[in-house]
Amino acid sequence: MTAYVFPGQGSQFTGMGKELYDSNPKVKELFEKANEILGFRITDIMFEGSAEDLKQTKVTQPAVFLHSVAEALTLEEFKPDMVAGHSLGEFSALVAAGAIAFEDGLKLVYARAMAMQKACELTPSTMAAVLGLDDAKVEGVCENFEGVVPANYNCPGQLVISGPIDTIKDACKAMKEAGAKRALPLPVGGAFHSPLMEPARQELAEAIEKTEFRTPICPIYQNVDALPHTSPQEIKDNLLKQLTSPVRWTQTVLNMTQDGAKKFAELGPGSVLEGLIKKCNPEALF
Repeated sequence: MTAYVFPGQGSQFTGMGKELYDSNPKVKELFEKANEILGFRITDIMFEGSAEDLKQTKVTQPAVFLHSVAEALTLEEFKPDMVAGHSLGEFSALVAAGAIAFEDGLKLVYARAMAMQKACELTPSTMAAVLGLDDAKVEGVCENFEGVVPANYNCPGQLVISGPIDTIKDACKAMKEAGAKRALPLPVGGAFHSPLMEPARQELAEAIEKTEFRTPICPIYQNVDALPHTSPQEIKDNLLKQLTSPVRWTQTVLNMTQDGAKKFAELGPGSVLEGLIKKCNPEALF
């Protein structure tokens, strides 16, 4: 069985999608439609923008989404047995699996990016990567710091935490004291996947409610519970919770493996997820 996985923010690079755009008329049409929907030429930034340009949330999220969906579309045979996406990648997975239309997915991703940007401006907050410490120990340390929570369970020994800037610094110190190899703040604009994203969740709720969700062509393993879903209502509910809940990627990979996934294929820029999957399941094929 093959599981298709879709990356999130952070996998972007200058020139992303250009080859696909130049060689495939279907992709060109899709990208031009995206320019029209967004009201600016995101393709120009993707192909020629600087790393700084690409780092803007309103660019990064739709750019990564667009690249991932385009790759799924260009596969001669896209017949996934299961799909999953890391954070933002969940939207790409939903479009690729037919649960939402491309146009709706892009509008939701853009609304999400803008809502997250606003939430970041409300509270100075950030994220930090904790390496080489057991998940349960990281959770235990988090409990000692108000507002600090596990945000991304990426793979065994790699957990990202979210919270207010000053508290995160103190939490990083405590993580090292608890035995972490490294605990370092990340260059991000806010505490994603934490209760501090509640204003963004409320704003996105309206857009999600108006969107039509259909039964996907295969189960989608969602971030909030790492379980397979095919019910449009369940998918919708879980997508809403995603902004303020941790991304359970370690558990997702283990559950997909347990449910029969032998091979994983990453669609989108970079190969970040491939590295994480190998750490979760060393026997995974690509």
